[in-house]
Parts: sequence; structure tokens; C-alpha cells
Amino acid sequence: MKESARLSRAENKIVGLVPTMGALHAGHMALVERAKRDCTQVVTSIFVNPTQFGPKEDLAKYPRTFESDATKLESAGVDAIFAPQPADIYPPNFRTYVNVEGLSDRLEGRSRPGHFRGVATVVLKLFEIVQPTYAYFGRKDAQQVRIITQMARDLNLNVEIVICPIVREPDGLALSSRNVYLNPDERKAALVLHRALTAARDELASGTRDALSIQSTIQKTFAAEPLATLDYAELVDADTFEPVTRVSRPCYILLAVHIGKTRLIDNLYLEPSSANPDVFDFHL
Repeated sequence: MKESARLSRAENKIVGLVPTMGALHAGHMALVERAKRDCTQVVTSIFVNPTQFGPKEDLAKYPRTFESDATKLESAGVDAIFAPQPADIYPPNFRTYVNVEGLSDRLEGRSRPGHFRGVATVVLKLFEIVQPTYAYFGRKDAQQVRIITQMARDLNLNVEIVICPIVREPDGLALSSRNVYLNPDERKAALVLHRALTAARDELASGTRDALSIQSTIQKTFAAEPLATLDYAELVDADTFEPVTRVSRPCYILLAVHIGKTRLIDNLYLEPSSANPDVFDFHL
């Protein structure tokens, strides 16, 4: 992979990287399609990163579907698949990790200690190995994308982070590799995330800007779904990820919930309209 990257630089190719953990779905493929439009060479990495899983999380059972993933990527015209083994990325006596201070210890970081240290470390290693011009991430993992963007800026990395829209099922469920864990009843119950975000969007559209009022609406929506256990529902500043009391600038509504034993996340991005800053555009 490093030799391929060296040759690509020598030939002035525009390289796009789509980092994944495999179990590819239409959301991943939308990132690939965007990379194909922007770049002359597209690399997709497939690596189930052990350092971003906690001791009680689903590393062992995380879906691994390399053969079908490779078929999808070949059909989509990807130029290379980088699929290292854990020992390639974390050799014996590995001791160096990346931690983005101030953004990694709340929300997902609070619920999953050490998660973002593992994410930032492996992404930095992928950037160093593949040497992409652009790297593509989905907005569903909003906090992760913010942390990676900060890391790239702080470390003067020569890569541009491209954030792409959330891809959803027709009924509104955000695509996730973990959706395969849901049984039929849980799959139906998981729609509560989309209902909660839609209710929040409708309240914002009606003129409500008070964060506590919007959170109350979200919590009531979750309380009506017996299979859902809410981890957090927060309104945060889109830059700092600090809680806001009033929606007046770009913000996220971030949700994390357990549906049975499966943990899912989703979000709604809010930004003032370019035509009227008192009106918000919603990216669901």
C-alpha cells in the first residue's frame, strides 16, 4: 500500500480514501461514489479496529463480510482495497496513540471510554500509509468526524476531510453495519430515533429555540418505545460539541440509544439559512 501511495504521488494522482470496518452498506457505497467523482484513484480500507472497541463491546461478533465487500467495491470501480491485519497496524510493543483533547471525553467518549483514542490513532495511521488527497466520512458519526477534522488541522496533515450526508432506509432508519443485529421487533423499534429527530425538527421549524424544550420532546418520544433505552439526547455546538441552551448557531442534535442489546446513534444537523439567519436548514 505504501509503495502504491508513493507511485500515485509521483504520478500526481488525486487519491480518495474511504475508511471502513467492512460490512459495507449503501452508506459506505455513497462515500465511494463521491470519491469516484472527485478523485482519479479511490482506495477503500477494510479494517475492524480493535483499539476502538471497549472490553464489553462487540469486537468478536462485529460483522466481517470481506468477500461480499470486495465484490461490491470492485463493481463500484474502486482502484484498491487496503485490508491489513491487526498485527500490521499494531505491531508488537505498539505504544503510540492519538488523543484529541476536549472533544473526545464527552457524549460517545463518555459512554465508550478510549473509543476516540482508538479511532484517531487508526485514522492517522491510514492517512500516513495511503497518503490520500481527500478522505470521506459520513455525517452519521458526527463527533468522530469532528475529531478527525481537528486532528488533521492540528497535525498539519495534507488531507482534506470530506463530510457526506447520512444515508437512510426508506422508513428513515440511518444505515449502520450494526443494523443486522436487530430482530424484526427491534428493527421496528429502532425507528424511534428517526421519529425523535423528526419531532425535534418540527418543533424547531415552528420557532422553538430552547434546548430543554426540544430535549423534552425527544425524551417523550423515546419513553413511548419500550424496547429503547436512551443513552443520551444532546443539543451541542457543531464546533465545540459543548451543550447549548438555545439554538442560535450551527448545532447538532445527537442521539445514542440501545435497542435491545444493539447500540445505535443518529443525529440532526442544524445550520442558519444563508438567506435568513433566523431560519434554520435541517440535515437529517
